[in-house]
Parts: sequence; C-alpha cells; structure tokens
Amino acid sequence: MLRSIGRQWRCSVAFQCPCLCPARQQLPLAPSSVGRAISTSVGQQLKAQQQQQLQEQQQQQQMHKIDEEVSRLLALKAKLGGDAAPANQKFTLKTPKGTRDYAPQQMTLRQGVLDKIVQVFKRHGGEAIDTPVFELKEVLTGKYGEDSKLIYDLKDQGGEILSMRYDLTVPLARYLAMNKISSIKRYHIAKVYRRDNPAMTRGRYREFYQCDFDIAGTYDPMLADAECVKIVAEVLDTLDIGDYVIKLNHRQLLDGMFEACGVPANNFRAICSAVDKLDKSPWADVRKEMVDEKGLDGATADKIGEYVRLSGGAELVEQLLADEKLKAVPNAVKGLEGMQLLLKYCSLFGLEERISFDLSLARGLDYYTGVIYEGVLKAEPSAPASPVKELHNGDQALEQSSTVGSVAGGGRYDNLVGMFDPRGKAVPCVGVSIGVERIFSVLEAKFAASNVKLRTNDVEVYVASAHKGLHEQRLRVLNQLWNAGIKAEHSYKLNPKLLVQLQHCEEHQIPLAIVLGDAELAQGIVKLREVTTRQESNVNLADLPNEIRRRLQK
Repeated sequence: MLRSIGRQWRCSVAFQCPCLCPARQQLPLAPSSVGRAISTSVGQQLKAQQQQQLQEQQQQQQMHKIDEEVSRLLALKAKLGGDAAPANQKFTLKTPKGTRDYAPQQMTLRQGVLDKIVQVFKRHGGEAIDTPVFELKEVLTGKYGEDSKLIYDLKDQGGEILSMRYDLTVPLARYLAMNKISSIKRYHIAKVYRRDNPAMTRGRYREFYQCDFDIAGTYDPMLADAECVKIVAEVLDTLDIGDYVIKLNHRQLLDGMFEACGVPANNFRAICSAVDKLDKSPWADVRKEMVDEKGLDGATADKIGEYVRLSGGAELVEQLLADEKLKAVPNAVKGLEGMQLLLKYCSLFGLEERISFDLSLARGLDYYTGVIYEGVLKAEPSAPASPVKELHNGDQALEQSSTVGSVAGGGRYDNLVGMFDPRGKAVPCVGVSIGVERIFSVLEAKFAASNVKLRTNDVEVYVASAHKGLHEQRLRVLNQLWNAGIKAEHSYKLNPKLLVQLQHCEEHQIPLAIVLGDAELAQGIVKLREVTTRQESNVNLADLPNEIRRRLQK
C-alpha cells in the first residue's frame, strides 16, 4: 500500500518537474497548492491505515483473552467430570438423610390413609388448594419461634431469596392475604420440609406429608374450633389406629397464667416454648431450663409448675375460674370462658370421653392466639410405652409412659393473615393438621406384624390365552373390556404359558381371569375363571363386560 502511494507521488512530481521529464519542459508548472493537496492526501491515508492496524491488534488481543478463558473453563469442566460422570465412577446409592422411598405396598397403605382423611375433610365442606413447595424467605421467617432454625434455605435464584415451606399454615395465610380472601374452608395435603434430626423408624423425617384442614372467616366464638376438634376425632376413628385422647388448652389462659405467676410479658413466648417440652421431659428439666436458660425466678417457675400439672374437664374450668390469682388477670378469665364454651360444644358432638383440658399443652409455634389442641395415641395395654412422641408437624420427642405419641394438632391463629396484608387486615383462622407420617408408621408396623399382604393394583380381570397364537385375540378382548370401563391386563409375551398367567393372577390378587381358546372362540364364548375358587364357566363374548360386573359385585 505504501509502495503504491510512493509510486503515485513520484509520478506526479516527475510530471511537474522539467529536470525529471524533459519532454514536458514546455508545460507550465502547476501551482504550489497541488503539491500541498497531494501531501495532505497521503498523510490521511497513512493515518487511516494506522488506525485500522491498531483496531486489528485490539481485536486479536480480545480474541486471545476469550480463547484463554474458554480453555480455562474447559479444563475446569474436565476436572469436575463434565456433563456426565466417568464410566468407572462409583456412586453411593442412598436417599438423602431424613427421606425414604416407598414400595408399592407402602404406597397402597399411604394412599388408603390419605383417601380416608380426604373423605372426612369433604364431609365437613372442605375445598382443596395447593401452594408452591417453596416461598419467599421473608414469608416464612419470624413465624415459628425457636423452630425457625429448621427452615431449609435455597440459594439465590435470579434475585429471589427462597426457602422450602416449613408447614402449610403460613402459605395459607399468604394465599388468603394475596388473593383478598376473607372466608374459606380449605384442606391441603402436601409435603413440607424441615432441617430436623430424623428418626426414620418412628415416622420423623425431613421431607414429610401434612394434611391440614382450616376454617377462615369471622364467626361466633368456638363454633369453628369445636368442629376442628370433631374432625380430629373422626379421622382417628376412621383410621382405627388405637385409643386416643384430644388435649385442649387456650393460649390466652396460658398468657394469663404466666402473668398471674409473675412472668414478665416479654418472656411469655420463651416460657411457653419451655412448657411445650413437658410432653418430652419431666418437670424438673423444664424448670431448670426456665431458670437457667430463660432467666426466670425459681419461685415463679414453681408457681407455673402448680398449674401445668393440672388436667381434667368442665370441673377443672370451674375450679380455675374460682382461683384468686387467675380471676385478677383478664386474659386468664377470657381463656377459661372460651374453654368452658368449647367443652360445651364438644359435649354436644359426643366427645366427652375423647377430650381432656390439659394445662401442660402449650404448642410452641408463635402464631397461635386462642384455643390449641393435640390428638395423642394412648399406649396399648399389653405393650410397653414408646419413648417417642410425634407432633402434628412431624417433630418427635421423649414421651411419658401413658401415651404413644401425638398424631394431630392445631389451634386458632387470628393474626397471621394480617401480617401479610398491606393494610394489616386480619382474617381469623382455626385449623388442624393430621400427623400422617406417625400414622403411617403405626399402620406399617401393624401390617408387618400381621403378615397381611396388601393388594397394590386395581386390576379386575386378567386376559389369558390357553395356547399359542392368540395374542391378537387377547388384544381384541382387552379393547372390549377397556372400552367398557373394566380394569384389565394381560401378558406382554406372545405365547405365555397358561400356568404362569394364572400364577400371576394369584400373586397379584386379581379376582377374575378370562381364558381364551380356539375352540371356545369359534363358538363366540370364553372361559371366565374365579381365581380364588378356580371355578370356570363359559360366557358369551358379547355379554362379557356385564357378567364381569355381576361377579365383582358379589
């Protein structure tokens, strides 16, 4: 480029200079401005070329940096194993701590329990909802007291700080506030997550189901609360898992009792959390925690101890209403009057033999504001008491000798929805949560001891062939049955042995079997076999669906 420009300049000069071009001596010289123009043009071209070269160098440097970064990332990817693990890598095949798999028999048992619980919820007018398995962290924090440390936090996902849901109650409150709902009767069955110390054999997990029923809305005192207690009784009666008692108490009564005993108001929740451990630890240990850890005066703790040992029925309410210390505290009086009304309604529901007014029941969650209750299984007379207690939220603890564990719990929480409403509008709520994991554990142990095999499928009839070459006829019969709404299956082998097919029916408890044969099909009939009795009869193909339904209804 430069050489070309130089040649052009020399030719121009030669054209103008007589000494360099004799043949042109007669021509007049160009003005001096022509030389200046040529010089300026050459300088501009040189400057443009330099700028272009500089840009090319910068681009090359950038590409070199990109190549280096890509190489570094590829090396890191290779070091970490890339997208796929090496073929020779060994895995530890296990479920994460606090979780488990469920085999078909276990899932059949679980589904049966959940179906019965849903039937009770629907009997009381419940509507189903669902919420995300994770929530904004700010939604969950500050709602669970000391248990907030058990919340699973997730890594930053695109600018949102998230946590796995700890229960189904706080998400319900967020749902009501967000959608401006002031009245609903809902049930929700879903998994929740807690970073707790699991006890797998006792129904305590980090991932587990909760079955909640809640009534939201402004209603007259204790009507909805009493129905929730009735729901607990109906669920436990329906599942038939053993004798039980439903403990009742009132948060206002607890606060009034603390005030009457001299507990500072700012220490109510901490002392309530300590009292909540009475179902796990003896009074001496709880008192020690109150004094040594919570900073409570020993004499005050002893006064609390006099009350929390009390339990009974309507007569206990009358006794406490006459107590001089409690009569002087408005909260205590309101709580006792509420308990009096609740016990009356529970009596109308026929629950006198199932309930107990128990002042040791505290329930440590911060959002409870009124009545609280807990369904507890009693120990079998012939069996030693379990040292484990299962709370409705999945927690377990040491249990007193008279009970096996808690399988349901709940209470009233009138202020939780208002925490999420921009204007602080409260929606009174009361609800119950069924501790299904504990119930599953109890039922699994019963079935294991009884050696009863649960049926894990709903197949009503098996289509079998007596000899080779009948797989297409099996498909035609299957299509006829499926179109008629009958649950049916067959072998996926072209020519299975008849004995193997019939053994499959017995192992999987399929009640009926259709046996196809060439001779029968030529007459438009099949053999219908009752698997348990092994009795067979001929049935016309056209009448087959109706005959199967008739046999199943026996």
